[in-house]
Amino acid sequence: MKTENLVAALVADNGSGRRWTGRMLPAALALGGAVSLCLFIVDLGVRDDIAQAVVTWRFDLKVVLVLLALALAFGLCRALSVPVIAGSAIRRLLPLGALFVFAVTIELIATPSALWASRLVGSNSLICLTSIPMLALAPLAAILLALRSGAPASPALAGAAAGLLAAAAGAALYAFHCFDDSPLFVATWYVLATIPVVAVGALAGRRLLRW
Repeated sequence: MKTENLVAALVADNGSGRRWTGRMLPAALALGGAVSLCLFIVDLGVRDDIAQAVVTWRFDLKVVLVLLALALAFGLCRALSVPVIAGSAIRRLLPLGALFVFAVTIELIATPSALWASRLVGSNSLICLTSIPMLALAPLAAILLALRSGAPASPALAGAAAGLLAAAAGAALYAFHCFDDSPLFVATWYVLATIPVVAVGALAGRRLLRW
């Protein structure tokens, strides 16, 4: 079959393929997330002052950020799992970028400038850089497996989206262990911890999601 005919057939089957991948992705995320949750409980655990943290705006905003990242990355994975991408995929992440800018701005206004550096560096930066990728491994494997049921126009881009979704899942768990709630810390170290997961996802997707 010629490539053009194959693409046409996949486009014609776009609706059913999207529905199938849409069913697979939640199951894959739940399965990988369950494995990461067990790892989180055994290796990290919930922070000791969680009862006090949940009533602070910095912790609540941190949780909102990681959950928004999770939701938007999920939608991005679905959008990139088909042979034809409708619109600009990157625009789906603009609300997350806007919320990050808002959160950092509020922190800079609410915090004396002398404390900006310490809030940015925090006390768990190295743990953050290793824990989020560790917690993302199982979700990434499961999500890539689910995406194989689709036919992404760009396997590498779909793999990168899988990495973003997996990293967001890992960050959603790690947020309940991390004692650093400042938006300055989250915008710096959570993002840095996400980059290698996205890179691994892109490389893996390039090989595993080809059709």
